[in-house]
Amino acid sequence: MDTIFWICLLGSLLELDTTYAFQLTFSRGIIAGPLLGLVTGDVMTGLQVGIFTELLFIDISPLGGLLPPSAAVCCTVSMALCALEIPVYFSFFFGAISAVLFSVAEVLVRKHRIVWIQRQEEKILKHPSHITWTILQALFLSFLYTFLFVFGMSASVGFSVEKLLPYLPEQIHIASRFAYMAVPWVGMAALIPLFRLKTR
Repeated sequence: MDTIFWICLLGSLLELDTTYAFQLTFSRGIIAGPLLGLVTGDVMTGLQVGIFTELLFIDISPLGGLLPPSAAVCCTVSMALCALEIPVYFSFFFGAISAVLFSVAEVLVRKHRIVWIQRQEEKILKHPSHITWTILQALFLSFLYTFLFVFGMSASVGFSVEKLLPYLPEQIHIASRFAYMAVPWVGMAALIPLFRLKTR
């Protein structure tokens, strides 16, 4: 469980890179996957998960009110489950589901955060020096929310799948392996219309 804690801790820091801080592309799957793989001691699986995450979510753009699934969350939950010795072809799909759920939850959190932001703006207008504390507080709350989400998902899914895994028929393993290996092809197929538009 210590490994899961450190994976979720690093993954939550990487998620801050998405919008709230840094923005150095550390939250991209191709980078987050191998970094998380260093924690588990399996960089190649981390790289594979990172590449598959990139290909799966590459065609989803943050337009309007749409928040794309978080690559950092997908990689974090996937690698945490791999650390629990759950096969990667199961772990990845639970990671992808977690990323989608996180984006939905993030929309709700941002809507409720408006009231908090308005209160902070009033404080900053009265005391301009309060802005540093507000920024640090916002980063910490975002980090904590992400950590609780990924740790909760990893622990709950990991516990459930560990119990079910011995009873799953071989056909489910075969189907999951096939679906996992199809992910990059699905991702690349989504890019074909984009390349067609650019060549015209």
